[in-house]
Amino acid sequence: MVTKQLNDSPYEADLTRADSLAREIFSDVANKWALLIIESLGERTLRFSEVRSEVEGISHKMLTQNLRMLERNGLVERTVHPTVPPRVEYTLTEPGRALRATVEGMCDWTHRYFRHIEASRHRFDG
Repeated sequence: MVTKQLNDSPYEADLTRADSLAREIFSDVANKWALLIIESLGERTLRFSEVRSEVEGISHKMLTQNLRMLERNGLVERTVHPTVPPRVEYTLTEPGRALRATVEGMCDWTHRYFRHIEASRHRFDG
């Protein structure tokens, strides 16, 4: 995967620019699976199968891809223990925990406005 490089340009941090590094990062983490993985990890360390159990409906492939992306972006730390078979655990890093605070706010917002959105969809869909 080719990634943009930060070159101290103010444009690199501009989410409105299609070619900015900030937009690439935002695009990576602003997907439902990444947000649900971040929320499920919380303050815990979980094995792959435990994360998959926490995030209902996610496929093995999507969980693998999203955990790798989160690790690549420094939001998740992957630890491999030298056992047979190897035990692999995932935990949020400090930036991952900081992002989790935002994710929790989005979860709270969803719960707060769930009935409103449900009623709006019902009216819209007829």
